[in-house]
Amino acid sequence: MSAWIFLRGLTRESRHWGNLPALWTSRGLGQPLLIDLPGNGTAHDATVPASVDGMMEAVRAAARASGVPGPWRVLAMSLGAMVATRWVQAWPDDVAGLVLINTSMRPFSAITERLQPLNWPALLGMANHWQDRVRCERTVHRLTCERLDTRDADIAGWVEIAQSAPVSRKAAWLQLLAAARFRAMTAAPACPTLILSSDADRLVNPACSAHLAAAWRSDGVSLIRHPWAGHDLPHDDPRWLCDTVAAWKQDKKIPPDG
Repeated sequence: MSAWIFLRGLTRESRHWGNLPALWTSRGLGQPLLIDLPGNGTAHDATVPASVDGMMEAVRAAARASGVPGPWRVLAMSLGAMVATRWVQAWPDDVAGLVLINTSMRPFSAITERLQPLNWPALLGMANHWQDRVRCERTVHRLTCERLDTRDADIAGWVEIAQSAPVSRKAAWLQLLAAARFRAMTAAPACPTLILSSDADRLVNPACSAHLAAAWRSDGVSLIRHPWAGHDLPHDDPRWLCDTVAAWKQDKKIPPDG
């Protein structure tokens, strides 16, 4: 029996999962443990390491201090998925399963795939107007979400999150630097691994997930694509995410969740 840990990505925190944790629990997948990367959310005042290794050690320490026993399964997206990958590669006995969402890593993908060039001006604009959270959150929504029916409420909620637990420009830069510098081991993780990608991801080329799955060619590694979601797949289609993970667990004969 293993509990799930959820890890978000660059400058995002546990509240950005929206209704996914509640939906996850209602679908019989257990109550997830939500851990924020250094610099984000409940850890927004923490020192931000300039490496994925440093972030992994912070997350591992938080998991061990949570009182929720391991080994854990980890669902993570983007930068959080890099942290999760480093965790299982460094401490394989800690992690019983991985679900990696819309991530990218060296040496498997080029920089122009990991961060699509068409978005570079928008990201630079965010950096130059970091304190204008309405502008920044609108940009994030445009770049990461394909579901637009809740856009106004999403942006208002994200602005409120940013105001209550602000991520500094320096923290954002250090997280971006850590992501850019991270280089994964070429060997596949020792645990069952599900790689999920969104065909309409405009931030990270979905080819990155395909490259990763090809490099980690193994009976324990699966790749599933979502046909219309954007980079923030948990926002766009959380029900599909829950159903897909549940079906994958059954197919891989993974024991029930703790």
